[in-house]
Amino acid sequence: MKGNSSQLASEAIAPPHNMEAGEDERDPESNDSLQHPLLKRSITLSSNPLALVGAKVSHIESLDYEINENDFFKHDWRSRSKVQVLQYIFMKWTLAFLVGLLTGLIATLINLAIENIAGYKLLAVFQFIENERYLTGLAYFAGANLILTGFASVLCVCFAPTAAGPGIPEIKAYLNGIDTPDMFGVSTLIVKIFGSIGAVAAGLDLGKEGPLVHIGSCIASLLGQGGPDNYRVKWRWLRYFNNDRDLRDIITCGASSGVCAAFRAPVGGVLFSLEEVATWWRSALLWRTFFSTAVVVVVLRGFIELCNSGKCGLFGRGGLIMFDVSNVTVTYQAMDIIPVIIIGILGGVLGSIYNYLLHKVLRVYNLINQKGRMPKLLLSLTVSIFTSVCLYCLPFLARCQPCDPSTTEPCPTNGRSGNFKQFNCAKGYYNDLATLLLTTNDDAVRNIFSSNTPKEFQPVSLLIFFAVYCVLGLFTFGIAVPSGLFLPMILMGSAYGRLLGVIMGSYTNIDQGLYAVLGAASLMAGSMRMTVSLCVIFLELTNNLLLLPITMIVLLIAKTVGDSFNPSVYDIILHLKGLPFLDANPEPWMRNLTVGELANAKSPLVTLSGVEKVSRIVDVLKNTTHNGFPVVDEEVVPPVGQATGATELHGLILRAHLVQALKKKWFLKEKRRTEEWEVREKFTWVELAEREGKIEEVAVTMDEMEMYVDLHPLTNTTPYTVVESISLAKALVLFRQVGLRHLLIVPKYEAAGVSPVVGMLTRQDLRAYNILSAFPHLVRSDCREKQN
Repeated sequence: MKGNSSQLASEAIAPPHNMEAGEDERDPESNDSLQHPLLKRSITLSSNPLALVGAKVSHIESLDYEINENDFFKHDWRSRSKVQVLQYIFMKWTLAFLVGLLTGLIATLINLAIENIAGYKLLAVFQFIENERYLTGLAYFAGANLILTGFASVLCVCFAPTAAGPGIPEIKAYLNGIDTPDMFGVSTLIVKIFGSIGAVAAGLDLGKEGPLVHIGSCIASLLGQGGPDNYRVKWRWLRYFNNDRDLRDIITCGASSGVCAAFRAPVGGVLFSLEEVATWWRSALLWRTFFSTAVVVVVLRGFIELCNSGKCGLFGRGGLIMFDVSNVTVTYQAMDIIPVIIIGILGGVLGSIYNYLLHKVLRVYNLINQKGRMPKLLLSLTVSIFTSVCLYCLPFLARCQPCDPSTTEPCPTNGRSGNFKQFNCAKGYYNDLATLLLTTNDDAVRNIFSSNTPKEFQPVSLLIFFAVYCVLGLFTFGIAVPSGLFLPMILMGSAYGRLLGVIMGSYTNIDQGLYAVLGAASLMAGSMRMTVSLCVIFLELTNNLLLLPITMIVLLIAKTVGDSFNPSVYDIILHLKGLPFLDANPEPWMRNLTVGELANAKSPLVTLSGVEKVSRIVDVLKNTTHNGFPVVDEEVVPPVGQATGATELHGLILRAHLVQALKKKWFLKEKRRTEEWEVREKFTWVELAEREGKIEEVAVTMDEMEMYVDLHPLTNTTPYTVVESISLAKALVLFRQVGLRHLLIVPKYEAAGVSPVVGMLTRQDLRAYNILSAFPHLVRSDCREKQN
């Protein structure tokens, strides 16, 4: 990885003029002079999508969530009939239904494939062990896992690199306003589905929960835009969703559906999007996400009923994590709060330690992955072999336990499911560690969550299980396969939770299985820093409201303890991936800086006239990478007051619309404003919604260079503006909550000769690292505040 936080802070203190001229960088979304550099940026920023004038620009840009209220938008809304409005509403709900339906179907197919592939593999391994062919069993187990891991890794490395990992940080960044490229394409979706099957069936310490969230978002994106880019359906009903704003809502429904499909938790899925991934929310979106998750639950329930009849191979009751303790009486007294608090503290401490170590491991993995495809593939295969050896060999360290004759479950068994795996034990004895390790992850969770089994798992076995999954969890996440963090966290947390329940013994009234649930919740809260959504997810998993008070206590304590050490695991991944994510809380020192001071530190703004010369537009587009330009009219007669010439800020025009005007040859021989009917003959509302045009694709003759373009009909006349005296902290909150790409700065005082716009704020301008590079004294004041 390129630098860490301490390096960034130290480099920000260095004066800007120390940088070489070749390292000056430009913000692709800010509007500054064509000749002068922007604020000096730290060259170590892995997130920097900045470039020199004329250089190749990075692909990381912002999304246009703001409504572009130009003449076309206003005319489109005025001309919509009631039938068209009903079409728009109907399509929103139809897409929400389809997102839930397809996510539920794909999640079911993934579960069926994983359970059957892993099931037949384990049955063969147990057959070798039963015949005392231990080395053959190890070779078969490791070989099968190696093939499955290689399949998943080759798909990711060769066809869709963006499918590797959970995908949740990228979705979080997208909903924050960052255009994460190639994250929701068809190839990513296909690789995510089959890669998840291969990776999870290979027994790697990862889950399918994170990938399911990404899969749901991919489905939503493809439905919203009418299919992949090359084969997009041009259905006129879908034209209403050809914008970033509506697509954001649909992808939010997809993320909620993915969580619901992973845990069968519809309310938890909605709250997960609200708490963790969505930056912007409203009540109508709440209804649609809830509708999508309800559809997912209906689909999953239908397939579960079908599979219970034995028509799904080895699927049976497995594949969908569900720890039903509705028949378990949860009783606890005042003294039971002490172990609950201990679990919460342990979860916060261990979660922050896990985040710290994972950060270090991912930095090392990044260096390996940068060397090419083959190192990526070899890393995945190495982790697979190491995992197979651990899972197969470690159960030999556990002692064989005698079966309890009073149990209703068969004991011992080498079958697909069950809590009493015989492994290498004699008849009438079982291996508790093999029960946890030599099974699918979902069955491992179900086994360790088992209730009314106080003597089933020995402390040594639980300790080994916890240690091995801590190690595997650190070294597995980050390899080139689709992977999720939910399940490793659940397994690790449930191990130390149940271990604490064993230690407490008769001193507590809480069942050991419930201790495991609390441990899993605490570690997830300590690492991911979620509370409300996790609480509801675990309540829907357990189906017992009596767990609510102690679950809330555990989650609150774990999150509070974890926050005192480091950020959440998703924030760490966002930083490592270099995505310019805007946090909800501005830095304290941002209140000591105004947007006017920040604008003064930048070069003069590039503006366009309402009726601009073609040569000027071409020059601006070719020599900048900015995506928005203020449109300023001179000598305008104001509607009120004295009839003298004034300067008017007409609005903001986007780069894509300027390119469209040049492509359509919307040129005038004389400098004049056009009539509304003239513009509508040349442009359509659907065409202006496209964002794929480039100035390099436009050919303009020398004669056309001397002509003019009327920018007024294409200009957003209602851009968001702030007064130059507003604090940077307040501007950041507005920028993030509204979901802006450009924020204009207007002067506090109006006078003759004063421009109506003095600057513009973009995402890069509001990032702490970039601000501190121009105002190094703020770093020192921030350090003093922290010391005090």
